[in-house]
Amino acid sequence: MILVLLALAIAPGLAIAMFIYERDKLDKEPFHLLIKSFFLGVLSVFIAMLLESGAEQMGMAVSEDVLTSGLFALIVGISEEGTKYAFLMWFAYPKKEFNEPFDGITYAVMIAMGFATFENIIYVVDGGIQIGLLRMFSAVPAHGIFGILMGYFVGMAKFKHQHILSPLRMAGLGTAILFHAAYDFCLFVTNIPFLIIGSFLSLAVGVFLSVRAIHLHNRNSPFHKEFV
Repeated sequence: MILVLLALAIAPGLAIAMFIYERDKLDKEPFHLLIKSFFLGVLSVFIAMLLESGAEQMGMAVSEDVLTSGLFALIVGISEEGTKYAFLMWFAYPKKEFNEPFDGITYAVMIAMGFATFENIIYVVDGGIQIGLLRMFSAVPAHGIFGILMGYFVGMAKFKHQHILSPLRMAGLGTAILFHAAYDFCLFVTNIPFLIIGSFLSLAVGVFLSVRAIHLHNRNSPFHKEFV
């Protein structure tokens, strides 16, 4: 049974990672960098957990109080997307292989899938098959969406040679945090049942924007002319 649960927990993240790898049609990234990015995403789970546990000790947690739940959702968004962003900027951004805007999406999603996969293992092993099936179509794709949106702006920023606090880089981090916090908030406020619909609406909007981001970066790649 444990092997079934592990397979169910790992499969969605790997599937999304492979989907993004296949979308990077013009200049694929080396596997060793993608694998390292994935495991940095795993490491980011532990950092985010420390930050979130600190917030819980200060009284911030899921609550029937809308304001408290909203603040905690924002803290979760900042801690999780902030740690992913930090590893993206530290590890992938300076690499010479990061040589087209689409690479921002590729590396951001690999880090996000490392995070989502390890987090998913924790939840699915504890919660069982039903939790695994639910998260396959919700939480794991959500992390992929947050990664694409972050990577879209970071990819543009690198080739505009902007400084560390550039508007584009901050837009990437801010957009990921905003979508993550909105998604979590709709799940945290359990005393307003219909609000859960908002989490799926945020995913739908995120999917639309993600597809658009992938298309734009592929179309505007400096390698595009070599393949047309």
